[in-house]
Amino acid sequence: MTTLLRHLFLVTLVILPASAGWGKTYPHRWVFVSRSLRLDQDVTDIERIVRTGAEHGINGMVLSAGLDRLDRQPDDYFERLAKIKDLCARHGVEIVPNVFSVGYGGSVLGYDRNLAAGIPVIDAPFVVEGGRAGLDSDAPTRMANPGFEQYEGDRLAGYRFHDRPGEVSFVDTKVFNSGKASLRFEDFGRYEHGHARVMQEVAVEPHRCYRLRCQVRTEGLEPAGAFRIQVLTEDGRSLAPFDPRVPATSDWREVVMGFNSLDYEKVRIYAGAWGGRAGRFWIDDFALEEVGLLNVLRRPGTPVTVRDTKTRQVYEEGKDFGYIKDDRLNFRFDHESPTIEILPNGRIRDGQRLSVSYYHGIAINRGQVSVCMSEREPYEIWRRAAELVHRHLAPSKYLLSMDEIRAAGSCRACKDRGLSMAEVLGDCITKQVGILKGVNPEAEVLIWSDMLDPHHNAHGDYYLVEGDFAGSWKHVPKDLIIVCWYYEKRSESLPFFSSLGFRTLAGAYYDGDTLENPKGWLEALDRTPKAIGIMYTTWQDKYDLLAPFGDLVTNR
Repeated sequence: MTTLLRHLFLVTLVILPASAGWGKTYPHRWVFVSRSLRLDQDVTDIERIVRTGAEHGINGMVLSAGLDRLDRQPDDYFERLAKIKDLCARHGVEIVPNVFSVGYGGSVLGYDRNLAAGIPVIDAPFVVEGGRAGLDSDAPTRMANPGFEQYEGDRLAGYRFHDRPGEVSFVDTKVFNSGKASLRFEDFGRYEHGHARVMQEVAVEPHRCYRLRCQVRTEGLEPAGAFRIQVLTEDGRSLAPFDPRVPATSDWREVVMGFNSLDYEKVRIYAGAWGGRAGRFWIDDFALEEVGLLNVLRRPGTPVTVRDTKTRQVYEEGKDFGYIKDDRLNFRFDHESPTIEILPNGRIRDGQRLSVSYYHGIAINRGQVSVCMSEREPYEIWRRAAELVHRHLAPSKYLLSMDEIRAAGSCRACKDRGLSMAEVLGDCITKQVGILKGVNPEAEVLIWSDMLDPHHNAHGDYYLVEGDFAGSWKHVPKDLIIVCWYYEKRSESLPFFSSLGFRTLAGAYYDGDTLENPKGWLEALDRTPKAIGIMYTTWQDKYDLLAPFGDLVTNR
C-alpha cells in the first residue's frame, strides 16, 4: 500500500460514523432479568436467556429476584439460585444483583408495613359514643349529581365538563347500575386524543383523607386498562395516581380509591379514558367520603396525637385510649376505618369531640408503596440482605433499585432532620453504598438514574413527595455508575452525568419490536465520555430480540 493510500485509509477510519459499523464496543453488555425463583420454570427461563445472551456477546445479567429478603426465602429458592450462579459462571455472564428499593418498597414492608412513607392527616374530627371514638366529619363532602340523574339532553348538571356531549358522552336511561340513568362513552376513537372523561370540582378540607367510589361497566374498551380515575389540583398536581385495572369487557364493578388532600381546599375528580381507541363504557354512582385512621402507620416517625377539640388537651395512649392500629394496613381503601377504644379509667368521656392527627400510607398506580428513608430499620434490613447476597453470590457489582420514589418527606422522621429531600435521598444512597462496600470494599455500585436526573425525576412537585429532589446528584458518591433509562432525554442525561464525573450505562428499554431504541442509545453513548455499557431492559418479559441486540452492541 502506498503512503498516500495508507493515509487515506486512516483518515476514513477517523471520519466514519458509528452507524457505519465503527462504533465503540462497550465493556458492559448486559441483560435485565426479573424472576421470583419460586418455580423451576424460572431457572429454565433464565438458562435460555443467559445461553442466548452469551452466544451473542452479552456478558452480564442484572438479576431482580427478591434478593433483599433472602432470610425469608424457602430452601428451594437457594437451590435455584445456586443453579443460576453455576450456569452464569459456565457461560461467562456476570450476575449483578438488583437490590435496595425505596420506591417499590415491598421487600422492606414485608418485614414491617409501618415503614411506609407517611402522609399527614391533621385534626380529623372524631366523636366519642358508646366507649369508642369514630370519625365525625365537620365538613361532609358531597358530589353533585353523583348518579347522573339530573341532565338536559346529554348534558349533565353539576359537572365542570364531560367530553363532547352527544358525540362521545351520552346520558343512558336504559343501561345503569342504580337509579334511572348512567353516563355512557363511545366513539371516542374518532377524535385525535381519544378523550372520554367526566370531571367535577369538589371542595375538601386540607390534610384530610378521602375515599372515592364509582361503578364502571366496559364493553370492548381499547386499549385494555384505558379506564382511569384522577384526582388533580387546580395547578395540575396528581394527588392519587391510580390504575383500577378495569378489564376491557366487564359487567358493573365498583372501583375504590383514596387520596390525601395535602394542603389543598379544592380538587378536580376525573373519571374516564385518556387515549381511548375503541369500545364503550359506562360510569354510575359516584360517592366521596372522608375516612379516618385508614392505613394509619405506627412507627417513631409517624406519631398519633389525640386531643380535645376545644381545650386542646392531649390524651395518652394506653391510659386514656387503647392502642391505635389498622389491622388490615394494605395501603388500599377497600376496608373500613378503625375506631379508637376509649379506656374506662381514662379522662375521655362519651359525647366528647376529639381532634386526631396521624400519618397514613397509600398505594399508587398498581400498588406501589414507598419506604421512609429516614427511619433506622430499613438500613438494618438492607445490611442483613447485603451479607446474605455476598454469602450466596459474592458479586463484584450491584445495581441499586432506587427509582421512582413517589412518596417522601412528610413524616416527622424526615422533617426533624432539617434536610432537603435532595439531602435525604443522597444520604440514603450513600448509606446503601456503604452497606454494600462493607461486605465487599471493592464492589462497584450502579444506580438507576431518574431520582438523580434533573431532566427526569429529580425536581419538586413530584407525586406525593413533600420537598424537592433537585440537587440530589450533589450528595451521592462520585464512583457510582449511573444507569440512564429515559430514552427521550438521553442526549441531555448522559452528558449531564458525564460532566459531573460519573460513569454511565444505558438501560435500553426493549419492549418494542425493533432495534431503534438501542441504536439511539448507542449513538448517544458514543458521544459521551465515561460511558461504559448498555443493557437490554424489558419490563414485559420480551426477550425475542435479545440475540440481535447482542449482535448490535458487540459487533461494532
